[in-house]
Amino acid sequence: MGEIKNRLRKDLTAAMKQRDDFAKSTIRMALAAIQYAEVAGDQARNLSEAEEIAIITKEQRSRTESAQTYADAGRPELAEKEAAEADFLTRYLPQPLSQDELVAIVDAQMAATEAELGAKPTMRQMGAVVKAVNEKVAGRADGKTVAGLVKARINS
Repeated sequence: MGEIKNRLRKDLTAAMKQRDDFAKSTIRMALAAIQYAEVAGDQARNLSEAEEIAIITKEQRSRTESAQTYADAGRPELAEKEAAEADFLTRYLPQPLSQDELVAIVDAQMAATEAELGAKPTMRQMGAVVKAVNEKVAGRADGKTVAGLVKARINS
């Protein structure tokens, strides 16, 4: 069992003892998403920590997008609830990389790809570079941000 799932279960027990309905429902939602992923497919399996992080990240992003949708639709009470859930889920995610750290990782991967190819990477290699950087940052940076940085480095 992954570390995040264990932490969620411990926090659920604590929330139940404290009668914290908000934390209880949010944690149950996250646990349900993880358990669904564990039983999806041909046979049940335990998820790695990286897979658990990906699930929590997806749930957090979904809540953030829902909050924006509710805010745009003039439903501030629902937007606040979704935003609070998204904020709550961030405590189960690894600390995000700073912009400088992310730029350093992108630059290192660009240099490695350039050394491998013998020439500066082009837009054809962008997907491979983005994939390699995303594997290194493992949920600590948004894929859209990584792709934007790689594209800027290729075009410069």
